[in-house]
Amino acid sequence: MILPFLLMAASFQDTATLDASVAAFTGRPTGAEGGARAPVDARLRLATCPTVSLSWRTEQHDAVVVSCAGPAWRIFVPVIRPANAPAAIGPAFVPVIKAAPVVKRGDPIVIEAGTEGFSISREGVAMGDAPPGGRFMVKVDDTRTPVQAIAVEAGRATLPGWSN
Repeated sequence: MILPFLLMAASFQDTATLDASVAAFTGRPTGAEGGARAPVDARLRLATCPTVSLSWRTEQHDAVVVSCAGPAWRIFVPVIRPANAPAAIGPAFVPVIKAAPVVKRGDPIVIEAGTEGFSISREGVAMGDAPPGGRFMVKVDDTRTPVQAIAVEAGRATLPGWSN
């Protein structure tokens, strides 16, 4: 015997209501300067929310965050920035320039830490490479576990939280 399948209508958040909420929040209609770039995608299947919360994603007002506390979900709705809006701070792409390591694996290292009137130092062997200010592990002879250190210059390091 074949049983008929029962289709249950799932309850999803109405995206048109979200569009209206975003338009009310921004004070501009969808597609207008200062309003949402496009309507919320109607294919989204968000659980129905009794009360949505709206806020700006950043101080530049580049997107509206629409969220629901229960059931938990959130979406970001991009906003068309006005022509007179200040540009985002900093360049969009910052190239990463790696500094040459001053400490290389196998180098003998002196780890120093101290303040005015007090200092302590230990000798060890670097377990990895590190540029100035970079962290690396040091094997100290009389301990089983290595110690984390910050490279200062060739052959010298300090402990995290200490400066020389």
